[in-house]
Amino acid sequence: MQATDSERQPLAGKIALVTGATRGIGRASALALAGAGAQVIAVGRTQGALEELDDEIRSLGLQGPTLVPLDLTEGDGIDVLGGEIFNRHGRLDILLHAAGILGGLWPVAHIDPKLWDKVVATNLSATYRLIRSMEPLLRRAEAGRALFLTSGRAARPKAFWGAYAATKAALEALVRCWADEIEHTNVRAVLVDPNQMRTRMRAEAFPGEDPDTLPHPSEIGPMIVALAAATDLGLPTSTALFSEWKAALPST
Repeated sequence: MQATDSERQPLAGKIALVTGATRGIGRASALALAGAGAQVIAVGRTQGALEELDDEIRSLGLQGPTLVPLDLTEGDGIDVLGGEIFNRHGRLDILLHAAGILGGLWPVAHIDPKLWDKVVATNLSATYRLIRSMEPLLRRAEAGRALFLTSGRAARPKAFWGAYAATKAALEALVRCWADEIEHTNVRAVLVDPNQMRTRMRAEAFPGEDPDTLPHPSEIGPMIVALAAATDLGLPTSTALFSEWKAALPST
């Protein structure tokens, strides 16, 4: 049975903002969202990597993304981006916040203060600034969806992971507070845990690990699309786990 247009492109006409879009899960998700019909606004720090993403999306015969070279630690830049999205589109249907850094693995007492500030700015403060700037746009959408990548380290902290674990735990608390505040709106927030995946961050944390034993970031793309298109998400009282989603897929 041939798939209908709505089944092939369930996000047709949707506006999707993706942070961390130049590599790893963010890049794979940007490709998946574009493939599902969304107009992607791709945010990343490197112009060249953004252009490579643009080339790949266009090579698939899809609508080219809007490229936004931006360091998310520059909060005022996020505010400007929100204004530009409003001027061009008037709304935002999907926010995927995939940007984040590990910041190395250090004993807590040995973390350099400048590195600590950078991890907090990237993993936590940028999340707050995105929520602050994008909530009005998400409210203007028919069904705004905000997805945030988190980690099992938020709930299961471990030696040397202090900066990363603390900021991801804070991110989860912040998102859950926000989700409770907007419960009676058309906006829903989701926390997504990719778990072990073949990314640069994973290689930084586990340099001796064979990456071929891990799922490729492209595998999570369909899950991101499914969450973005879902009609009934509820409050993020639990985290959406990629491993559980993948295990629930029908066997072929």
